[in-house]
Amino acid sequence: MLITRQSLEQFQVIIYLAALVCGMVIGALFSHGVPLLDALLWPVLGVLLYATFAQIPLTHSREAFINTHFLAAAVVGNFILLPFVVGGLMLLAPAEPAIRLGMLLVLLVPCTDWFITFTHLSGGDTRQAIAFTPISLLLQIVLLPVYLWVFLGAELVVTLAQDAMLIAFIGLILLPLLAAYLTEKWVGGSQERRGLLHGLAWLPVPLLAIVIFLVAATQVSVIVGATSFLGWLLPLFVAFLFVAGVIARVLTHWFALTQMQGRTLAFSLGTRNSFVVLPLALALPHPFDWVAVVIVFQSLVELLGMVVFLWWVPKRLFPLSP
Repeated sequence: MLITRQSLEQFQVIIYLAALVCGMVIGALFSHGVPLLDALLWPVLGVLLYATFAQIPLTHSREAFINTHFLAAAVVGNFILLPFVVGGLMLLAPAEPAIRLGMLLVLLVPCTDWFITFTHLSGGDTRQAIAFTPISLLLQIVLLPVYLWVFLGAELVVTLAQDAMLIAFIGLILLPLLAAYLTEKWVGGSQERRGLLHGLAWLPVPLLAIVIFLVAATQVSVIVGATSFLGWLLPLFVAFLFVAGVIARVLTHWFALTQMQGRTLAFSLGTRNSFVVLPLALALPHPFDWVAVVIVFQSLVELLGMVVFLWWVPKRLFPLSP
């Protein structure tokens, strides 16, 4: 059977769940750890982020300003309203600092990769989604430290910003971002060179599956120890998805967006940038081991939620006129 990019994206939920289960089995069988898996995690994560960033039109960010109504709705929803929603969910979250930090890291930053895929699958405005992604990425890089300072306080943020976390931010976020930007500049309008970007577009799903496998295999003891609070987080993450959809409906009305743009907005608000913040979580010191588990768990809940979104958003929230 011929495997296509679309089939990979359609079955990515199953692929990721299989990777998680396989990783936990390997981690349980080799409870003392497998040094090779630890060594592979960081380079694979770096390549994943490079391949992901390469799909974002970083050199065409001005296109996002063509439709100012959608841009305003997406910015208001993602960077003003949803932080208030996260603040409300934090009141219901366990008091453990690592759990709260994980929730903040993963819920405060909007997705820049599979948000486009799900927008396309739902019949949304894919072109608008692609145009918004570089603006979204730049805003979250700038605003995430501000959000953490507001929610956690300056003292804890300074404590967390240790050398390992700064190295992870520079080496696994800024450098792949710069490499992706330079790649796009080099490709330019050349049809011959565009084959490189098309090839990179195949990588995010399999690489993300490998990352999930590696995280599960190397963090299995932490994951098992976290089962006591994952059930507590499940309804909070589900509630976030529901509220995100409702906010998208309200903002679509306020900003007079089309139904297709409303679908795009719903997936922008509902999907989070979990594996962009994962390097920061993995670089945290020992007391914050649970942060990475929270991020991986949220991404799996979100992926299952997107299956529901693919029905709810086009059928109920934003149906097209017959």
